[in-house]
Amino acid sequence: MTSIGPEIDYRVEDGVAVITLNRPERRNAFNRALLAAWAAAIDTAAADPEVKVLLITGAGKGFCAGVDLGEFGGVTETLQRRAYLADDVHAVARALEHLEKPYIAAINGDAIGAGMDMALMADIRLVGTEARLSQGYVRVGLVPGDGGAHMLPRIVGEQRALELMWTGRFIDGAEATELGITMAHHPTEELLPAAMELAKSLAAGPPIAIRTIKRLTRIARTQSLTDHLVHAAAEQAVIQSTADSAEAVAAFKEKRAPRFEGR
Repeated sequence: MTSIGPEIDYRVEDGVAVITLNRPERRNAFNRALLAAWAAAIDTAAADPEVKVLLITGAGKGFCAGVDLGEFGGVTETLQRRAYLADDVHAVARALEHLEKPYIAAINGDAIGAGMDMALMADIRLVGTEARLSQGYVRVGLVPGDGGAHMLPRIVGEQRALELMWTGRFIDGAEATELGITMAHHPTEELLPAAMELAKSLAAGPPIAIRTIKRLTRIARTQSLTDHLVHAAAEQAVIQSTADSAEAVAAFKEKRAPRFEGR
């Protein structure tokens, strides 16, 4: 396991970059050092041709308890508070904004406030049965500051999102899955193996097609169907000319596992 920066552990296994938040004594609440290292880990994985999938999780019993109030409490001026969010907290969201590789979250424990927002940024989320998720902000008189009001309604619908944000109530892994916030829930000890199995299966797939699927899905949010079909046709024409596509067709005909080398 390699240290990519303060309070982050980073390793690559079978095409999967595993990013582990490592402040277990603070339930992985983030400070500036953790945020900078988290964004750097995403950028490192994005640039590494050997990495096909990213997997984010937390050490100990927490996934991410949001902002470390011990540090944030010292930020008192209005412009400083805004800069703390824009320059530090939002660095992770910016690193993910154009990431085309799959990004999976294994939510092993509490994901609260901005910690829940960070989890929502993943393409696919798995959760431990004992984990608790909460928007939390309203309980300390705040509003979602890390994209929660943008992402949560897209996932659960506006009505349920407002209820979760207005009450700040905690939901467990089973309810998170029932609401569609997470794809599945697992006993805590089985969570990371299940997430790794999924990540490795994606890493073994055709990387160019997988990244293009993510890109098409994202851009569809702002496209008409007509525009999307034009875009999809152009992408498909390019994909069909790749070695990955030829290999997939050959493997299908030969009834064998494909061997992809696309970057």
